Order: sequence, then C-alpha cells, then structure tokens
Amino acid sequence: MKRNYFVFGLMSLALATTACGGAKQQATAEETADATTAANDTAIVYYIKDITPQNLVKIYEALGVPVPEGAKVAVKISTGESAKSYNLEAGLIKDLVQKVNGTLVEANTAYPGNRNTTEAHLKAAKERGYMDIADLDILDAEGTTKIPVRDTTWIHYDIVGDHLPNYNYMINLAHFKGHQMGGFGGVLKNASIGVASSEGKAYIHSAGRNADVDKFWEYTDNQDGFIESMAAAAQAVHDHFKQPGKDIVYVDVLNNMSIDCDCNGNPHEPVLKDMGIMASTDPVALDKAALDLVFGHENTEGDDAGPMIERIKEMHGTHIIDHAEKIGLGTTNYKLVTLD
Repeated sequence: MKRNYFVFGLMSLALATTACGGAKQQATAEETADATTAANDTAIVYYIKDITPQNLVKIYEALGVPVPEGAKVAVKISTGESAKSYNLEAGLIKDLVQKVNGTLVEANTAYPGNRNTTEAHLKAAKERGYMDIADLDILDAEGTTKIPVRDTTWIHYDIVGDHLPNYNYMINLAHFKGHQMGGFGGVLKNASIGVASSEGKAYIHSAGRNADVDKFWEYTDNQDGFIESMAAAAQAVHDHFKQPGKDIVYVDVLNNMSIDCDCNGNPHEPVLKDMGIMASTDPVALDKAALDLVFGHENTEGDDAGPMIERIKEMHGTHIIDHAEKIGLGTTNYKLVTLD
C-alpha cells in the first residue's frame, strides 16, 4: 500500500479494485413510487441526474422519513478547508436545510489548518456563506463524549462532540469525492471522520492507537485498520440516531469530484463531470451505488473517471463498503430508483 505519499500530501495541504461486490437492480420512480425499502435485504437508492436546490429537496422527500415533531435537526456537511475546496456550496443546500429547519453541524479537524479550532472553523464557515443560510454548530466546541461501537476490532468507542446528543434527527449531506487517505469520501466517511471530534478523528485514523492530535501523523500506517475504523464509527453514529424518537437519512451529491477531499485546501481540479444526487436510508447501499456510477463510467474527452478510480484503488477505499456490510451497518444489494 502506497501510504507515505498521501500522508505527505495531506500534511502539506494542512500546513499551507473495482467497486465492491453486490447486486444492483434498476427501476423507475413510477415502478417503485411508494417504496422506501425493497424486499428482503435490498435497499432503495434514489437517483436524480440534475443537481439543483429543488432536486436536493425532492430526493430527500422521496426517502419518506419525516422529521419527528419537535425534533432538532442536524445537517452534517463539510465546510471545506479553503475557498479552493470543492465542498457543497451554501446556495445549493439552502432550500433543504431551511425546509427541515436544520442546524448545520461540523467538527474540528485533527491537523493544523483553517478549521482545527472552533474560532477558526466558524470564521471559515462564515466566509463560505454557511452562516447566512442557517445556524452552524461545531459539535466539539465545548468538549467531547464517547458513543458505543458494535465493532471493536480496532476502536472501542467513537469520540464525538458533546453537542451531538442535542439532536434527534440527522441528514448526512455528503459530497462525493476522492480522498488522499481514505480513497474516497461519501456518506460513510461523513458519518465517521466527519462527525468525530478532533480527538476522535485522530483515534479513527490511528485505528484505535492514538487520540492525541499532536501525534496524529505518527499513527497513520495501518490502512485497512483505518478504513475498518471508519466503518465502525459510521455504524456508531447510525446506531445513535436509530433510536425511538430519532432518525438519520443519507444524501450524497456527486459534483465537483476532485480526487482530493474537501479537507484539502489546494485540491486537484476535477476531471470527472458531475453525475447527480443520490439518497438512501442505507449508507452502505448509497456509497456502493455512488461507486458503481464512478467505476461504470464511460470515459470521454474531458470526462474521465480514471484518476478517481486509481485513487480509490490505491488506498483500498472500497474496503469500507465490504467491512461496513460485514459488521451489519447496511447492504450492498440495492435497487436504483431514478426520479424525473
């Protein structure tokens, strides 16, 4: 595994396989208009090609998981490391966030940069326009708490911000892209690394060996352990919200797909064109469906999935799907429902 190159790359920015197995079915929205889950262990994944604020609301509504009365809604986004990062723009997500009266939530980073302290993070979020559309809560601004994990292969708990229990409902609103260390970032990464506190990020990256952000780079040599720890942490967040009176849903926007993460302040320019919006109540099925779109893409001039696929393969990124299914977080068997 070529690890050191990517660690060095992420350190620098901080300081300045084919898709995994699983059956896929396709259907039109009319054929499964009232379905939110398919028969047996098959998950429904909704897809809409045009990326607009209106379609973001439409695909969320198709999930059929209303906000419980009186619930406080967290919309988990990435605020992006710099103005050059390809995080989801405030104007795109505004209608959805305001429809559910949501609070945008984030957590501080584990590496030096523009978002490693609450003060700097709020400044960055304001500059990117997020605080013009909704309140924004840095989950670990005042401290951390531990939530249980079912898979203790590497981590024994998930360290999250102590504001997380204030919320009853979460929309995991992810931006699909590549990632220097994880291969790719979708809803599983947004639930794990994204929700984890700065210490929690270090703990996951180290596969349970270190929660000290000052020693972050000393413990990034266990690639599969890191990938499996992300799956375990994503399951912990999912379980946290799958309780009576709570819920969680997953939405993934496939636009501006750089091979680098939104945590990169100077990412590669995307060479893969926008693909659409996907949503599901099953995070494993959703990430699998997004990967299938990328891996199944027919390349043309100016629209090339090759670099993204290479990045994902080199970092064994699809392993998160395999492990998340293995530990019972979701299924790779899905039916794709296309919305007009």
